[in-house]
Amino acid sequence: MSKRLKVTQVKSKIGGKPNQRETLRTLGLKRIGDIIVKDDSPSVRGMVNTVAHLVKVEEID
Repeated sequence: MSKRLKVTQVKSKIGGKPNQRETLRTLGLKRIGDIIVKDDSPSVRGMVNTVAHLVKVEEID
């Protein structure tokens, strides 16, 4: 069974760099408190790593 990542936005993107704002938008996060669930893959891990200071990540099965 493949792992999935639950990503929650916990900080605002206001004042962030343009690439970080775009990364949040690409992940599907628009506002504080938004939650998405994505399959664990290197591309998703890279996006999460880019905005690690703005999100909380949990591994779920």
